[in-house]
Amino acid sequence: MCFSATASFVAAGALSATGALTLAHAKKKELPLASIPLLFGIQQAIEGVIWVTFGFPTLNAVMTYLYLMFAYVLWPIFVPIAVLLIETNSVRKNILRVFSLGGFVPGTYLLYFIFADPGKAHIVNQSIAYDYRHLYELLPLTLYVVVTCGSGLVSSHRILQLFGVAALATFFVANWFYNITFISVWCFFAAILSVLIYWHFKRNTVAERRVETG
Repeated sequence: MCFSATASFVAAGALSATGALTLAHAKKKELPLASIPLLFGIQQAIEGVIWVTFGFPTLNAVMTYLYLMFAYVLWPIFVPIAVLLIETNSVRKNILRVFSLGGFVPGTYLLYFIFADPGKAHIVNQSIAYDYRHLYELLPLTLYVVVTCGSGLVSSHRILQLFGVAALATFFVANWFYNITFISVWCFFAAILSVLIYWHFKRNTVAERRVETG
């Protein structure tokens, strides 16, 4: 989490537990989507380590790279693919296929600059700021938002649509109120919102049981 090491580790534990429960409700093709809360839990744990390693530059740099691999590279590639795998509507699937291919554009672009133009993590106003300016360029940022938030909006599953709307809203909130520490704050918001994915699977499991017993 973006406000303290303790908060990061608490969020990591809660999300990891939620992720385990979500995976328990998932079928094989649903596993990528169901793993999102757990992956956010891992990301929050990494940021917790970043908080406590500012006095250890090498370890801090390694954990910063790992965090940015999640924030900059994993999510734009992984989210549209995960949503695509559970989609049944043919028109929506075609759109999600485009998003899945499009996600590799910002993902690979930002992956290159993580290593080609390394920056540092530092604390600003009780949050962590990451000095990697390339996400904030108009094209990669636009593509990033379209494929991550847009995937939920395109989905035929209402809870995933809600996730997409909420993720887009928190993007603007984080960018407006926490501009310098934007990526850390938005990832925190998105991590909390990933609990909606558990709700999606839980609700589907309950519905299936009703059909079986009905």
